Amino acid sequence: MLARRLGNVPESGTVKIANIVSKLKQEGVDVISFSMGEPDFPTPENINQACIRSIEAHFSHYTPSAGIPELRKAVADKARRDNGIPCADANVLITPTKQAIFLTMLAFIDEGDEVILPDITWGTYEACIRLAGGVPRFAKLDADTAYRMTPEKVAEQIGPRTKMVLMNSPSNPTGAVLSRDDIAGIADLAKDHDLLVMSDEVYEKVLFEGEHHSIAAMEGMFDRTITVNGVSKSYAMTGWRLGWAIAPVTYIKALNVLQTHSLTNVTSFVQKAGVEALNGPQDSLRDMVAEFKARRSLIMSLIREIPSLHCPEPAGAFYLFPAYSQNMSSEDMAAYLLEKAHVAVTPGSAFGPAGEGHFRISYACSRKDIVEGMGRIKEALAKL
Repeated sequence: MLARRLGNVPESGTVKIANIVSKLKQEGVDVISFSMGEPDFPTPENINQACIRSIEAHFSHYTPSAGIPELRKAVADKARRDNGIPCADANVLITPTKQAIFLTMLAFIDEGDEVILPDITWGTYEACIRLAGGVPRFAKLDADTAYRMTPEKVAEQIGPRTKMVLMNSPSNPTGAVLSRDDIAGIADLAKDHDLLVMSDEVYEKVLFEGEHHSIAAMEGMFDRTITVNGVSKSYAMTGWRLGWAIAPVTYIKALNVLQTHSLTNVTSFVQKAGVEALNGPQDSLRDMVAEFKARRSLIMSLIREIPSLHCPEPAGAFYLFPAYSQNMSSEDMAAYLLEKAHVAVTPGSAFGPAGEGHFRISYACSRKDIVEGMGRIKEALAKL
């Protein structure tokens, strides 16, 4: 009785592992989880208090479907100030980041339209493309270019049915950060071939080297770009489900039509917290990024002690995507590490065809767990 469209959409690899870990922990198993991309920091207290104040003021009813005016303004101000994106309040739709991606595919991709995306990439992109009837075209990445999606790799995949290029920098799952030249080259391709671009920039603040560049800020690109972002990763607000899309007004109106028939609006008091996140003190964000950078140094030093693992140092986000030399599938490797080492990683196959032979490690956990978990992985791999 299920719709045929679900036949091409696998279960989320990260959520699947997280559900298994949750069950094992309930059974009393001591599991170190490197599976979920969730900062282990509490949401900053000024943001919590803004939410509490809004609830106490009974701000708990419907809001405008595109978001409360003060949050749309805060997002537009932030995008102009931090990213150079020439947007106004009317160019902003408040919606969960994952919802923004889903709505974008439904609004712009017709049956048979092709979307170029990185291979290796977050699995939800492919799922949303397929649910919209689109066809993913994978621009294969490799370690020699630190897993960046280069213009050359994008150009190889452009064909007569190509409609969109999907970008994610910093990247989940590799931590790769596109250079300005990479982004300028992709922008030129989009203009030359009349393509749309969806740019997922949710990790933009978790950056250790280089600079973040928004493709929508480049000449001639705002009118063909949908930029998605949110507060989950930067402000340790994963459970709040708050993000946004930035695009030309006609595109925002189209996305909002879908929002009115699905989500209606983001939770009212959460939007008030979002205003505080963007306009309030940023000390907690800077402290969190500094800690992630220290964790990156720690985990890279530990991974270099494991002869069968090979991984370039990521420039952003909080993931590693090591290749392993053992002759087994990534699903089997993840199952082996969970069973024998009680360490949860996400199999590389969840991140596209080129992800096989890898697994993803999220170091968004404590230094203590990093040391313990990597020690267990080292011991378990030595037995193979």
